[in-house]
Amino acid sequence: MRLSFTFVICAALAAPVLAAPVYRAINWLYVVPVSADTFEVIDDRGESARAIWCAAADYVRAAGLDGVQKRIYIVEPRGPSQTQPNVKAVMFTTNPDAEMANTPSSYSVSVNRRGENLGVGHAYNFCVSLLEERFDRF
Repeated sequence: MRLSFTFVICAALAAPVLAAPVYRAINWLYVVPVSADTFEVIDDRGESARAIWCAAADYVRAAGLDGVQKRIYIVEPRGPSQTQPNVKAVMFTTNPDAEMANTPSSYSVSVNRRGENLGVGHAYNFCVSLLEERFDRF
């Protein structure tokens, strides 16, 4: 009996380790890795496009996916999450297919079009401005 109880406890503690690690971005949005270079930003609170791009850029930097002139591309625009039930999300990649790679660079901020892309630094600047706005309220 004691052995089976120990096994159950160890299995319960190991289960979260076996699942894909979820990243919490600087603006508290969750990012779920899908593959080595594709991930989903969870939009469970109706966040702005700037907030979603901020979370994507923060994840790219934290995961070491950024590099010189690296861009982030939308694979799946805002819609039902593919990794979490009952929430909306935007799926991004740092490794675009040929069609996405030929999409013109973006200067507007949208999460509603496949292929939309921004430089990592450009997108990360939204984190700075969002945090400044939140601290200015106090």
